[in-house]
Amino acid sequence: MKVREVTPEVDTDTLLAGAQFTDAYHLETDDRTLTARRAAERMIGRPPRWVDALLTFRNILVAPFGLKTSGASQTEPRDMIGMFPVLSETPNRLVAGFNDKHLDFRVVVDVATSGASQGVTATTLVLTHNLLGRSYLAVILPLHRLIVRSMLRRVAARS
Repeated sequence: MKVREVTPEVDTDTLLAGAQFTDAYHLETDDRTLTARRAAERMIGRPPRWVDALLTFRNILVAPFGLKTSGASQTEPRDMIGMFPVLSETPNRLVAGFNDKHLDFRVVVDVATSGASQGVTATTLVLTHNLLGRSYLAVILPLHRLIVRSMLRRVAARS
């Protein structure tokens, strides 16, 4: 199954007003039973080891700046998929993400039936708050694209 970059088709004002960065990737799978939650769990619930290693490295680097190293909150129990709190959910769309002092982040997983296949689209939205957020986004963008494509392939690999 091929992952391709597509034009984001989300209402950014509703999901993350003022977002300066948005991208989307799409794949078609023959698993017509997927819900948005199941697709998100396959994508971000258990990332590949190399992604976990990158996240561990990232957490070590950003900890001195007081940035979040996980979406989990010690005081507030939440519905989580991997490290991301689920913010809203329907059978066809799941929105996860968090707000931090340098940037706010959302990942939107949409599923839609198309003929004999099921389309899955992962859309990322980012709103930066300061120079640290803009710098962080610039540094991680090349890796972000690689990671999203790889993790979206996991949806089809388990079909």
